[in-house]
Amino acid sequence: MCMATMISELYDALKAAGAPEDKARKAAEVVAGHENRFVRVEADLTLVKWMLAFNLAMTIVILTLLLRH
Repeated sequence: MCMATMISELYDALKAAGAPEDKARKAAEVVAGHENRFVRVEADLTLVKWMLAFNLAMTIVILTLLLRH
């Protein structure tokens, strides 16, 4: 599967540093692929935070109801 996206700033920097065009393009595509994975991990982490907050709130409500007599 060919990665269509790449980070143009990285590509330009590698080209300016003297890297061959094909290697600069491939490196920029690989970094862009890793960046996309980090975005998905951050989204999953946000979901886990909401789940934890909901669980904590429900626990407090249940404990309050059980201990208020």
